[in-house]
Amino acid sequence: MKKSVRSAPNLKTLAPETLAVRAGTRRSSDYQEHSEAMFLTSSFCFNSAEEAEHGFANADQGFIYSRFTNPTVSMFQDRLAALEGGEACIATSSGMAAILTTAMAHLQAGDHVVCSKSVFGATTQLFSSILNRFGITTSYVAIADLKAWQAAVQSNTKLLYLETPSNPLTEIADITGIAKIAKKAKALLVVDNCFCTPALQKPLELGADVVIHSATKYLDGQGRVVGGAIVGSRDFVIGKVFPFVRTAGPTLSAFNAWVFLKGLETLFVRMEAHAKNALALATWLEAQPRVSRVFYPGLKSHPQHALALKQQSSGGGIVTFEVKPKAGQTAQKAAWELIDATKLISITANLGDAKSTITHPATTTHSRVTAEARAAAGITDGLVRIAVGLENVEDLKADLALLSK
Repeated sequence: MKKSVRSAPNLKTLAPETLAVRAGTRRSSDYQEHSEAMFLTSSFCFNSAEEAEHGFANADQGFIYSRFTNPTVSMFQDRLAALEGGEACIATSSGMAAILTTAMAHLQAGDHVVCSKSVFGATTQLFSSILNRFGITTSYVAIADLKAWQAAVQSNTKLLYLETPSNPLTEIADITGIAKIAKKAKALLVVDNCFCTPALQKPLELGADVVIHSATKYLDGQGRVVGGAIVGSRDFVIGKVFPFVRTAGPTLSAFNAWVFLKGLETLFVRMEAHAKNALALATWLEAQPRVSRVFYPGLKSHPQHALALKQQSSGGGIVTFEVKPKAGQTAQKAAWELIDATKLISITANLGDAKSTITHPATTTHSRVTAEARAAAGITDGLVRIAVGLENVEDLKADLALLSK
């Protein structure tokens, strides 16, 4: 029987929820497997020396060596690019590898970066302690102050970097406003979309040039593997990022890519549930006597609530709050007392998991940042961050009962 060829769906006509399940899928001609295959191989074979020559000369168009091309990784890249509305995506070994790769692909000695003060601690370390060794300087600004962003731009500014909502205070950046500043300066605007994912926010549609992901978080969704991704125009991703990844090798493994593919299939369902639980918990936290302040974009009390609703479809899954110390108690001791009193919520710095997690940013995620920099970013010793999971929210409230006393 002659083998028939089935037409592929037009991805441009499909809803985001469908893209999360279907985009990027490739089936091998021999087996026509339904679930995406895991290509655990270091290299790929050619039928002739001439074919090998052509393959190496056009490495971005086929599969040669899994340091830079692999079918499973390509499926993940294509699916995430479709979800973010980008032309291309390159996956990396971690979220930090994605940031480093973007910087190395775009910057050179003598260039200047403007970065939000409100970023992950390791991101600050990367810009201030590593890239500065190679003649790349960084200025830090308040995330919500457009005038500060504009004032920080120099003649050699080549990149503006932010994450929104920020980690851990869930501050919101005006992506469209900052994009205008970046374009005027002819600089690249890079947005970390880790907290929202494309299920809740699409930075490229708001004017960003590049989107960064720590896929380790919500894209996986169950805390299993580590990875990152860079999404943007084909000219940037394939023209600049791919050559760096091919040479330097900050590579995502095929196994991890397969896990992320499976995670993306449930992304929209999970993010809706995370946000619903987070809003309920944040509302409850505001009423507790041992809580002095709650930071959650979905609350009307959040200073940028209106902007969050404009850019995001919900408040997301991260809730941060300050614990009120008892008489004679330091802020850090009060925060640690709460964390140590929990029995259900996992004490770990990771986030985006089905299991709720709790951490003390000042002594974990931002512990390598100077005390002065933490203070400037608003990260106090009494601050606690919860990545709200998929448990029943009443059980989470019960686990935080110390706040009611």
